[in-house]
Amino acid sequence: MDQTLLIIIAAFVFVAAVALCIQAGMLFGIYRATKSLEQRAIPLLPKIDALVESSRAVVEDSKTQIHDITVKTNEILDSTKKQLARVDEVLEDATARAKVQLERAEMVIDDTMQRAQEAVAVVHSGVMKPLREIQGVAAGIRAGVNYLLRGRRDGPIHATADEEMFI
Repeated sequence: MDQTLLIIIAAFVFVAAVALCIQAGMLFGIYRATKSLEQRAIPLLPKIDALVESSRAVVEDSKTQIHDITVKTNEILDSTKKQLARVDEVLEDATARAKVQLERAEMVIDDTMQRAQEAVAVVHSGVMKPLREIQGVAAGIRAGVNYLLRGRRDGPIHATADEEMFI
């Protein structure tokens, strides 16, 4: 049994040695690929540096422009706030004046309506009442005259003819 254990251990040691050799080969391949990539990247470094510098310059210019835009925007906002406050004041004043004018107009209309009602009352009491009285007197006179003239009444033939006219 000692022999079997020794053979198994030797086999595992051999497998581990092969794995280490494969790993070493892969590391050597990675090393060569990295060197190749480094050789290709070295010529690009000046271009990347130039790009970084131009990007920094653009960022600095953008910062100053953004600052100027921010300052101008704040000025515009302040001016807008002031103008809106003025417009609000004007609207409040116009609203107050309109309310006063509406109240005055309402008072004038109420006064006019009251005067019209008074005029109608005066017409009824001053004109219509005497007219009704005159009309009543005239109706009385007409009835009296009809009564006096009733004695000359036409005969039944005439009355029948009058009734037939209405039928």
